[in-house]
Amino acid sequence: MSNIPNESKHEKRRKPRFLSWFTLGVVLFAAMSFLFDGVISSGNEVSYSNFLKLVESGNVASAEIDDTEIQFKLRSDGDAAKVEEILASENNGAVLGNRVGGKYVTGPMEDPKLVETLTANNVDFTRTILRSNPLLSIIISLLPFLIIMGIYFLMIRSTMRKSGGDSGVGGMMGGIGNVGKSKAKMYSVEEQTGVTFKDVAGQDEAKESLMEMVDYLHDPEKYARIGAKQPKGALLVGPPGTGKTLLAKAVAGEAKVPFFHLSGSEFVEMFVGVGASRVRDLFQNATKNAPCIIFIDEIDAIGKRRDSGLGGNDEREQTLNQLLSEMDGFESGKGILVLAATNRPEILDQALLRPGRFDRRVIVDRPDLPGRKSILKVHAAKVLVSSDVDFDAIALATSGATGADLANMINEAALHAVKEGHPAITHSDLMEAVEVVIAGKEKKGRILNPREKRMVAFHEVGHAMASALQTHAQPVQKITIVPRTMGALGYTMNAPEEERYLLTRSELQGQIVTLLGGRAAEIVEFGDISTGASNDIERATSLARKMITQYGMSEKFGSMGLESTESQYLDGRNVSTCSEQTGAMVDEEVRQLIDKCQKEAVKLLEDNREALTRISEYLIEKENLTGEQFMELLEQDGNAA
Repeated sequence: MSNIPNESKHEKRRKPRFLSWFTLGVVLFAAMSFLFDGVISSGNEVSYSNFLKLVESGNVASAEIDDTEIQFKLRSDGDAAKVEEILASENNGAVLGNRVGGKYVTGPMEDPKLVETLTANNVDFTRTILRSNPLLSIIISLLPFLIIMGIYFLMIRSTMRKSGGDSGVGGMMGGIGNVGKSKAKMYSVEEQTGVTFKDVAGQDEAKESLMEMVDYLHDPEKYARIGAKQPKGALLVGPPGTGKTLLAKAVAGEAKVPFFHLSGSEFVEMFVGVGASRVRDLFQNATKNAPCIIFIDEIDAIGKRRDSGLGGNDEREQTLNQLLSEMDGFESGKGILVLAATNRPEILDQALLRPGRFDRRVIVDRPDLPGRKSILKVHAAKVLVSSDVDFDAIALATSGATGADLANMINEAALHAVKEGHPAITHSDLMEAVEVVIAGKEKKGRILNPREKRMVAFHEVGHAMASALQTHAQPVQKITIVPRTMGALGYTMNAPEEERYLLTRSELQGQIVTLLGGRAAEIVEFGDISTGASNDIERATSLARKMITQYGMSEKFGSMGLESTESQYLDGRNVSTCSEQTGAMVDEEVRQLIDKCQKEAVKLLEDNREALTRISEYLIEKENLTGEQFMELLEQDGNAA
């Protein structure tokens, strides 16, 4: 306990000493600049014109001339009255008290008659040629640089002494404001992360895999008896927002061991060697605090393949090499567990992924239907929820949502409930929150003219009818023609009756028909088409292309793969793997499939023209339709085909 106060006192003594030396250096530099300025005193300066008058009046006894100034002395037996008269114009009366016999200075002038004037007036003069000392000039010019470098090396020496004298470039960088020190945020056992596995829902398989690692940290002897070794690391892989960071914090909370948390980008700086130094420092701290957990978020920032052609970076590669060395260097028995998260596993270096470094790859994917329901309940437990909320319906309506999306929906529902004055979140609040996340808030200030409003209404009813009139289509949940902030002038919400993992060719074609139902309604009712179907066409084209290039649902190409998916956990973009000639044939096949589905959608609506008009007119009046209202209108008088 006594060491800490002594260290703080030592630091307090060193700081004033450093400031004193710095201040002294600045003062010495200023003094030297003044001394070498060559100015005797501004009070003894005389103008050149008055100097000539003094010479011509016979009052100058001697003069010393050099390249910078003329120093002269007045005669002690001169005419004091004349001197006073000449120097009366000089504003130096307080200094020039002793006029006769005094010594003065004036600036040099390019006066070719000066020597002649001095000789004619019997002035004893000398001319001095100044020869500067080259060594002194060099010292004076280098003095500011030397002072700065002295301060720089004082800082390095003092901080390296604190860091234990780490050598090399990383050690020197560590001396400048602790640049080489790890920026990992450490949660001690007392602090903890505040998260346990109870706070993580919808990722049962990932939790089960990580629970084994936690159990090893709690009871390593149980595994040692049978000869099992602790995995050195686990890589959490999945789309953004699925809970990778939350899972890592839950592991630390369950294990009750120190937890080091930092991002991959925090290793890399502009100085070469800093990243490697930070990796060393991180693992040194982890070894001192073992058993512990290290979590590196977004590890792809430093873990990219070294021969990937993605652009070389010496600093990043040095950091990666040091990380590989450290993960190989510590033994699993030390109780250090390394967790990392990424949504770009395909670009990571293979040396990082091999067993012995990251032994496990834990997939943290988008939650399924039961997972979404459990996530909604976890977040709903933190707010007031009324008894009418149907979490099953909300989970069905949010297919493809991540845990972050669902948490945002609960918060949006709470905000909407406050806005509407509800004492608790109702089912309608939650459904409105789902719509806000999907399409944005209602844009009630945007007023459509009657023709546009009518066209939007027929367009949306066309989607709904194309969906309802097909055997394999998803049931309609809501239709609206109220513009939304994300650009939609209206939309139709379909909700599946159950979670589906496989779709047949006829079901996929039914989805394309539904997407093209809006354009088909415009053709049937107006005989013209609008720009409102741009997003529908884009989605229909993408789905038709996948059917042909990835799902093998084309009679011409059969089960031939023509595209591959890259970055499946991010944008999931498709990359062609076929020739240009085959690509042209694929384009034609896609066009034919879309044309076939478009004709089918037009036929469905033409066969039910009366229902299309009736429902659209009702929607124009009400602006919103629920799924139940839509089905009642569709089935009136048995008009549905």
